[in-house]
Amino acid sequence: MTLKIQDVPDDIIREEYVRRYTLKAGAKMNSSRKVANHLRSYFSQSKSKESFVMIYLNSQHELIATKILFTGTIATAAIYPREIVKTLLIDYPGTAAVIISHNHPSGASTPSSPDFAITKKIKTALESIDVELLDHIILGTNYYSFSDHHQI
Repeated sequence: MTLKIQDVPDDIIREEYVRRYTLKAGAKMNSSRKVANHLRSYFSQSKSKESFVMIYLNSQHELIATKILFTGTIATAAIYPREIVKTLLIDYPGTAAVIISHNHPSGASTPSSPDFAITKKIKTALESIDVELLDHIILGTNYYSFSDHHQI
């Protein structure tokens, strides 16, 4: 009996994806593709809403944790740099660097003007507490890495 992908339930496919690509604490974050694959499972729960996720890393750029910080509507999520700094200082004080990410439910991965503006604002806030912003990844059908495009 040959099983076709369309015969496999979505929750089984999601579980297998998470098993294969979601990284565990201590994993090195050394490529934007690896990070994008890791992040996809976090956005799979809210495909129709824009969400903002942060990856917390130690000084060796090893994974401490990944957390969804904000969830919005189909076209936007309100992102507050103050809350980002607060979660770093209170919940993850050992964080030396972060990678931020959000999804575009439309499937487009090209950054908008507000995406560039919030990245700059977050980077400034993080610099004030000596935390490095390594990348901002936008996930759509594909992904866009600010770091790969020399925009961080």
